[in-house]
Amino acid sequence: MNRYIAPILLVMILPACGLQPLYSGGSKGAVAATLGTISVVAIEGKNGWLMRNALHDRLGTQNNVSSQFRLVVTLDDRISGFGVRADDTVTRERRTLRARYQLISTATGETVLDATAGSDAGIDVVSSEYATIAGENSALENLMQKVADQIVTRLSIYARGK
Repeated sequence: MNRYIAPILLVMILPACGLQPLYSGGSKGAVAATLGTISVVAIEGKNGWLMRNALHDRLGTQNNVSSQFRLVVTLDDRISGFGVRADDTVTRERRTLRARYQLISTATGETVLDATAGSDAGIDVVSSEYATIAGENSALENLMQKVADQIVTRLSIYARGK
């Protein structure tokens, strides 16, 4: 009997804390509606193409809706070696991806949100150059997904408070 009391008390106390779901209302809610009106400005290079696609997938941008906001993203992608053998060959690399993004109101031209997001990944450097390049590309794709998630989460928090 005691094991049922704790969950029931928790359920009764939870509404009193003021927490509300970020995406309440689902695809018809305020956050989803705002995210659907953000257009992502083209980002330079292969990395930019990957990031823009990741953001479009998450934002649910609707083609027939006029944009209320423009999202401008600048990427900084670096690979640095940090595991070094006695013969000065690198055995491990760190790929770091940082994104500075600005949400700009199309009506006023005002920057309503200016923030950064970032993540990094470790890559083993092996004797096969092909395998190392494949590892670097996989790391880039994973980092793009993580950073896009961070950006959309921050945009959602902004849209919720709007």
